Amino acid sequence: MQVAITCRHGSIRPELREHITQKAEKLLRYLNTVSEIDVTLEFEGPRVDVEMLVEIDGFHTIVAHVEGEDASATFDKCLHKMEHQVHKYKEKHRDHKHQPSIKDMPTKMDDPIT
Repeated sequence: MQVAITCRHGSIRPELREHITQKAEKLLRYLNTVSEIDVTLEFEGPRVDVEMLVEIDGFHTIVAHVEGEDASATFDKCLHKMEHQVHKYKEKHRDHKHQPSIKDMPTKMDDPIT
């Protein structure tokens, strides 16, 4: 799994780059089929736009976008949003059909006891 961090119109500290990488890799706890994570930070004056793209199985892409003042806090909000979207994706693709339990299955009575 690869985490790609891109900065537009500015740069970030190495500590923040490491923080983003560590936090983004935690998405694997929720979904182990993540193939790539792209994080884009775009600096527009005092504003920061953070966009996160998570590619699943090579053909599904989940997108989260947040705007804010501080790069670290904005990334954390974006990550929180992405966690909810990944959880929703996982719930959607989970098999919710359960097998009936043994006590719920009908019993066949061949010879009634009298």
